[in-house]
Amino acid sequence: MKDNRIHIINSRQGQGPGVWQGPGLFVAAAGPGAVSDQYWRWGEDNQLPAGLLRLAHHSSTHRRILNDKADYIAGNGFSYAPEAEALGAFVGLANGIGESLRRVVRKVAFDRLLFGNAFIEVITDKRSSFLSLFHQDASRCRLSKDERSVLLHHDWSRFSAKDAKKLPLWPNFSAGPGGTMRSILHLKNYEPMMEHYGVPAYVAGMNAANIVCKTDRWNLSRLESSFQLSGVMVLDGSVENDQQASEIVKVAESRFAGHPGQVMFVVKDAGEQEYSKFIPIETANEGDWKGLHQQAATDIVVAHSWYRTLSGLDYSAGFSSERVMHEYEVALNTLILPAQEELLEHLRSVMARVAGIDASSLQMVNVPPASAKPDYMRVWEARKADGLPYDPADEAQQIFLSQLLHI
Repeated sequence: MKDNRIHIINSRQGQGPGVWQGPGLFVAAAGPGAVSDQYWRWGEDNQLPAGLLRLAHHSSTHRRILNDKADYIAGNGFSYAPEAEALGAFVGLANGIGESLRRVVRKVAFDRLLFGNAFIEVITDKRSSFLSLFHQDASRCRLSKDERSVLLHHDWSRFSAKDAKKLPLWPNFSAGPGGTMRSILHLKNYEPMMEHYGVPAYVAGMNAANIVCKTDRWNLSRLESSFQLSGVMVLDGSVENDQQASEIVKVAESRFAGHPGQVMFVVKDAGEQEYSKFIPIETANEGDWKGLHQQAATDIVVAHSWYRTLSGLDYSAGFSSERVMHEYEVALNTLILPAQEELLEHLRSVMARVAGIDASSLQMVNVPPASAKPDYMRVWEARKADGLPYDPADEAQQIFLSQLLHI
């Protein structure tokens, strides 16, 4: 039987029941629900998400792993039964701002990896005539002390109760503008002694990510100073007051200092046997800094439970598609597929409960980063080559691999 209970409306708010323009128009929290002592702090100062985001902005290896893992978990699209027309429509258009389901899932996966938490806003109406899913930036969300709702605010460092909005946790709904009903789904990583918020998997590698940031900044400082040695410049000059000494130092800095602050200038009255000279401050720790950077990058990969080749760390030794495929297969079975299945469980539950859609056939399509199989092979032929069960009569396995690359 064809499922006609779902339709997606991409139009302006107020043009009819069930119409939704986009996320962000939240119901203001009334009463004590939005005051600062009514939400659970995320970190000791409630700014842990901002700190995690800054770390991701400045640590190259850390950011590469986050991006790659999010792409792998989001997959290359979705597959579903051909007769599931409503499911196919929703996969192609998950909300009223034109986002596909994969785009929403990719944002959710990235937040889950970065923060250890992710939030999905669920929108429908009283008749369940439509379903929309929106990703909500996890850094904007805090759990209410009643543990039945989520508070949203644009800047938690300047919290204002009147600007806070409130959404009930799934599966509860509250009335919204335009006759909509809205809820928010909270996904989090399990961590002992962390009841309200999850912890990112790389938590043990935060110090290593900081080391990479600092060694990069140190190298940048050396580059900006043209790799000049640090030291003390002793200037021979007779001065009558501090102002004259300052003027001499400014002139010397403008002519000799490749990077202000790298060279310390000293002006003194020289004797007959003395003259201006530069006393370098030499260090013999170049190798230590390089080794420290490399070790920190390795520790980040380990903390992420990820793999060096997939992180782009071993390409200098030559690209090995065999090693890439080996590590990808391990990552697929230990990290990617479990994360995808957890997401699919939530998506299937929301679609079935809100819109009555049977999403049991919904699966994510995974395409490896490298492949030794020719694109003209059919799926059943590829499964046969890998020693997996195959059915040449199955229509889904009759698809060519080249078609899957463009889903």
